[in-house]
Amino acid sequence: MTAIAAAEKMDRQYRFQRHIYDATRTHYLLWRRRLIKELAPPRGGSVVEIACGTGWNLVRAARRYPQARFYGLDISAEMLRTATAAIQKNGLRDRVKLAQGDATNFDLQATFELAGADRIFISYALSMIPDWPSAIESAVRALNPGGALYIVDFGRMERLPHAPRWAFRRFLKHYNVTPRHDLERVAREAAGRHGMQIRFEESRRGYSAYAVLTKD
Repeated sequence: MTAIAAAEKMDRQYRFQRHIYDATRTHYLLWRRRLIKELAPPRGGSVVEIACGTGWNLVRAARRYPQARFYGLDISAEMLRTATAAIQKNGLRDRVKLAQGDATNFDLQATFELAGADRIFISYALSMIPDWPSAIESAVRALNPGGALYIVDFGRMERLPHAPRWAFRRFLKHYNVTPRHDLERVAREAAGRHGMQIRFEESRRGYSAYAVLTKD
């Protein structure tokens, strides 16, 4: 799928959903608050969210870390409209910059005049990106020395009872969401290629997956 086709697909999906997205997703997109809490960017550091959606994460992260600069990329112009409104409403226009971009192939220098990022995070987006391994690779390459990539997404869910697991996966499929069962393997391989440390874990029943890749 080309970047243009992907953008058009996401715009069709979220043209109307964006208005109710946060109200309907917050209760099952778990560990996002944990990710924000653990970001801890350095003073004056740069934080980039890949596939920032409605800006829910960016608003909360920017409030928590007033000493850092924040940037958000999303392929959907419709989602960026909602994110822009949220950032303006919260008085963060001077501290959070947004741009349309492809998670699998982005250039922080060209987009934000940013040589690299101290923190990059991807929250419940890999499960919607067809070429998601490329999104991980692009994020790792964009990190500054000492930087870290944070990922949270749906896990393998293998320890959930069969009936609710089947029902929830059907629900996710309706919204073009596919849990990445080999997320751990792909993340560990990326860390190995780039000489990075990695921490990976899943929630108790495998519902959510959480990874942190740290560059020396």
